[in-house]
Amino acid sequence: MDYQAPPRIPMSSPDLTESERQAVLSVLQTPNLSMGPQIRAFEEAFRRFTGSRHALAVNSGTAGLHLCVLACGVGAGDRVLTTPFSFVASTNALLYERAVPVFVDVDPVTGNMDVEQTAQAAQDLQAGGAAAQRWLPRTGAEAPGALKSLLAVDVFGQPADYDALRGISARHGLSLIEDSCEALGAEYKGRPAGTLGDCGVFAFYPNKQITTGEGGLVITDDERMSTLMQALRNQGRAPGDTWLEHTYLGYNYRLDELSAALGAAQMARIDELLTSRQQVADWYAERLAEIPGVEAPVLIPSTTRVSWFVYVIRLARGADRAALAERLGARGVPVRPYFSPIHLQPYMMERFGYRRGDFPVTEDLGERGLALPFSGKMSEEQVDAVCRTLASCL
Repeated sequence: MDYQAPPRIPMSSPDLTESERQAVLSVLQTPNLSMGPQIRAFEEAFRRFTGSRHALAVNSGTAGLHLCVLACGVGAGDRVLTTPFSFVASTNALLYERAVPVFVDVDPVTGNMDVEQTAQAAQDLQAGGAAAQRWLPRTGAEAPGALKSLLAVDVFGQPADYDALRGISARHGLSLIEDSCEALGAEYKGRPAGTLGDCGVFAFYPNKQITTGEGGLVITDDERMSTLMQALRNQGRAPGDTWLEHTYLGYNYRLDELSAALGAAQMARIDELLTSRQQVADWYAERLAEIPGVEAPVLIPSTTRVSWFVYVIRLARGADRAALAERLGARGVPVRPYFSPIHLQPYMMERFGYRRGDFPVTEDLGERGLALPFSGKMSEEQVDAVCRTLASCL
C-alpha cells in the first residue's frame, strides 16, 4: 500500500475560545484602549498566580528583559554571566546597554546554564587577570568592566538550578535576572518560575503557554525595581510627573488594553491551558520511546512542574537534520531547528570574535535539536500522525 501523507499539521496554534474573543470585543465598547483597567486586571492575575508583590505588563518579553537589565543597574562595559543557548533576546537586552555578555556553556541534559562552570566563571572574573580572560570574548571586552549580574534562562519550560545560581549571585554580589519567557507555570522545587531571581520575565507570543498576540510581563518583590520599571515602560514618567514630564530617559514599552484583555481571559484558563499542553507532551513521550535514534526531553528532579513551551527532540549525532526536516515537511509535518547558538549568530561573531567550538555542548544541542509540532490544541490523532511520519522518514 502506498504511504498516505496526513493532512498538514500546524507547527503551533493558540488556544482561544469565545471568552477571549468577547474580552477583546468588550474593550472596543469603551474609550480605554491604553493604560486602562484591563492592564491592572492582567497584572493582578499574575500577582495571584505567582505570589509576587509586583507585576508590570509590557509589550514584549524583550522589553521586559531590557527593563530588568536597567533596573539591575547594568551599564556600558559591565559583564553579565548568561547562556548562549537561548533566543537572542536574552543577550540583546544586554547589548542594548552596551554591556558584555559572558557566556557559560550549558548542561547537556536540560540546556540550562552549567552551574559549576557558572561558579568558576564568576570566581575568575572577580579575580581578574589571566583567570578572567579565559571567559571573556576575544574582542569587544578590552575595556575593564565589573561583573554586575547573572541572567539565567529557563530553557523549554524547565527552570535552571536556582539554588545554585542564587548562591553564586550572593557570594559575588550579583543581581539575578530570570528569563522565564518559556516557563510560565513551571516550578523549581515547588517554587514558581519567574520568582526565583530578583526579577522574572514572561512572554506571550502566540506559541507560548498563554498569548496576548505580542506582549510580556515582569514580576518582582523589589519595590525600588518595580517603581523604576513602571516609569521606564511609560516614557520615563516617575510617580508625581504630569503627562508631559519625564524624570528618566524611558521607553514606550506599554501593553495595550486589547492585548491585556486577551491575556486576562487566558489567565482565567491557565490551569486548563497548562494541563492540555502536558497531555500532548505525554502523548509524545509515550510514542517517541518506541522510535530509535530520537531522544525525548528529560526532566530533572528539581523540576517539580514543567511547563511545555515547545517540544524539542534530539536526533542522534551525525543524523542529517536538514534532509529529515525536508522529508517531514513534504509529508505535512513542519519542524524547526531549536536553538541556533547565540554566539554563532553573524553579528555576535563579528563583534566578539566567537568561533565554532567555543561552547561545544551548546553547539551539539543546537545541531541536534528539532522542534515538533506542538500546542495544547493538538489531538492524540495528530500526535500519532507526527510520530508515525517521523519514524517513517527516519
